[in-house]
Amino acid sequence: MLRVDPQKPDREKIQAAANIIKNGGLVAFPTETVYGLGADALNVKAVLALFEAKRRPLDNPPIIHVHDADDVYRLAKEVPSKAVVLMKKFWPGPLTLIFNRSKAVPDVTVAGLDTIAVRMPRHNVALALIDESGCPIAAPSANLAGKPSPTTAKHVINDLNGRIDVVLDAGPTHIGVESTVLDLTVDPPEVLRPGGTPYEALQKVVGKVDLDPLVLADKPLPVKKARSPGLKHKHYAPDADMILVEGEMDAIAAKVDELVKVYKNEGKKIGVLATDETISHYNADIVKSLGSRTDMATVARNLFRLLREFDEEHVDVIVAEGMGVDGLGLAVMNRLRKAAGYTIVKAASDSQR
Repeated sequence: MLRVDPQKPDREKIQAAANIIKNGGLVAFPTETVYGLGADALNVKAVLALFEAKRRPLDNPPIIHVHDADDVYRLAKEVPSKAVVLMKKFWPGPLTLIFNRSKAVPDVTVAGLDTIAVRMPRHNVALALIDESGCPIAAPSANLAGKPSPTTAKHVINDLNGRIDVVLDAGPTHIGVESTVLDLTVDPPEVLRPGGTPYEALQKVVGKVDLDPLVLADKPLPVKKARSPGLKHKHYAPDADMILVEGEMDAIAAKVDELVKVYKNEGKKIGVLATDETISHYNADIVKSLGSRTDMATVARNLFRLLREFDEEHVDVIVAEGMGVDGLGLAVMNRLRKAAGYTIVKAASDSQR
């Protein structure tokens, strides 16, 4: 564990971590979204070790992190004009772009796909590590596959202690949900995973943008090939069973209260994932607030941390409130639905009954 200043990372510590990357090792590092687990994206053995350390299925492609937009031209077969516009507007930042890949990229790095997912993170530690390593870095989230993504170095250690070489600890991440993934190999471009760059912001810059059906899915949908992380396999899930309640706020609160009573009668330890507007309403064993419904940035930042805290407190069931899907709400709801394994209860208001 190497503690580094998020604004001015210690050069010697960055060099030590970069040497591990150069030698085929694995380094967990902070980005603005979540902590990533990095390996040399062009080193087949290193990437295979990355999959093994995470227990990640080999058909789930990692995102490749670069230090500079110019690095994309080495990794992509072609860079469309829309990509240039998007990179200028949103990089560095929480936007991953999917290109047709070049022959320089090993098959294992892209899970055998003809495409590659690339982003430039907005974090001084991440950028310094990529620059010092001298290579693009393949970096999925630094957690065991299927678990909530890590937003602190402690989360990384809890999952991967003894399985990786180094953790660069620069404190908690700022955004808390992963990057938005936008496929530029189709026209119009298609959001495969909502994240830190809102869908609405992409529309303002490039016009028409489609949403993959999985983005708003409230039930499992078949996926033959995962064009993006977060599509095909179980993701973001706590150890406890989780139920997501959706609807208008008052109806949600009433239904959550009802479910708490049912599970209490079964002798279960109940956790409620609430919001500031409703937290005082519940009488569960443990109640945590994501923040205000009017502040989705805070809700997103707290989401994975609170899911992990429920696991640490060994609750049997988590009952979570649904949100709106504007702005970052789209990413939050996508993660909540996946974390619940699409176990969703629709709460009807009095007017809907």
